[in-house]
Amino acid sequence: MKYRNYPMVSRVVFGRGSFDQLDEILAAKRKGRNAPFIFYVDEVFKGNHWLTSRITLSYKDKILYIPTKEEPKTSQIDKYVEDIILEFSELPSGIIGIGGGIVMDIAKAVSLMLTNKGESKDYQGWDLIKYPAVYHVGIPTISGTGAEVSRTTILTGPERKLGINSDYTPFDQVILDPELTKDVPKNQWFYTGMDCFVHCVESLTGTYLNAFSQSYGEKAFQLCKEVFLGNDLSKEESQDKLMMASWHGGMSIAYSQVGVAHALSYGLSYLLGVKHGIGNCIVFNHLEDYYPEGVALFKEMKQEHQIQLPQGICQDLSDEQFNIMIDVALSLDPLWENAIGKNWKTIITRSKLLDLYKKM
Repeated sequence: MKYRNYPMVSRVVFGRGSFDQLDEILAAKRKGRNAPFIFYVDEVFKGNHWLTSRITLSYKDKILYIPTKEEPKTSQIDKYVEDIILEFSELPSGIIGIGGGIVMDIAKAVSLMLTNKGESKDYQGWDLIKYPAVYHVGIPTISGTGAEVSRTTILTGPERKLGINSDYTPFDQVILDPELTKDVPKNQWFYTGMDCFVHCVESLTGTYLNAFSQSYGEKAFQLCKEVFLGNDLSKEESQDKLMMASWHGGMSIAYSQVGVAHALSYGLSYLLGVKHGIGNCIVFNHLEDYYPEGVALFKEMKQEHQIQLPQGICQDLSDEQFNIMIDVALSLDPLWENAIGKNWKTIITRSKLLDLYKKM
């Protein structure tokens, strides 16, 4: 038995207002006047003085506001990398992602592709990255994705939606400031929080489960229940707990894997552009056969917060389109093996997945 030597985020700051320490943290990592810090910031914060005024630019530092209506694409990553190479004479001192999972995944992917030749689509998969990334920092402004702690960056390529999973992907530094989540709209708060909840359910019921993953998964699961089914938390306590649930949920799949919901939601995202959080919710709503207790709790949380999921998003699809989604879902072997076991290919048929997609 050979055990994986997984890397973790080596430095983490947690606390309300800790975002104010960003300048101090970055100062020690600056490599010179011609090696800028590049800040990728969710475009929702454009014109938001409360946040942007706390980012200090020096020398050739640059803020880029990132549109987040669509999941990140490999072509988008390649363009950002090319822009940096053409504009600056030296590699950046660091890449900083400030936003949700999309922005943090972009920051991770760009930092990797600046030091690894070729196109990002060629690195979709497991352990294909050869060289360490540029120094990169993650600052989540919404809780649930686990992107701040994971060893993957999820990208939609020309042929599939799949992460760049590598030991060099995790951030070198993360700043967890729950105050940054204060203006998240209710539906988005729920969908992204449920991404964390689904991580936990898939990890805790999977065949890959071990005590390492279980310890993180159980804590995140408990925190999700406190946040989404508890009535006695203040807004600040809820923000703090959900941020830590996201962290623990991300850690729970470091030595484990996700499962059926993520596999099917990747298909929705690839074909229809459905964003990850809401995609997981749409799929998970129909997975009683695989996660009966988790789905029952999910529906209770959905009712508690009066969340209405989109209906009929697959009703007008052609056979060819259904087949594209099924191909994407079935290509994710580790997810199915974790969910079903090594013999998953004898159990999970195309017709089963077609029936599930038709319910959505």
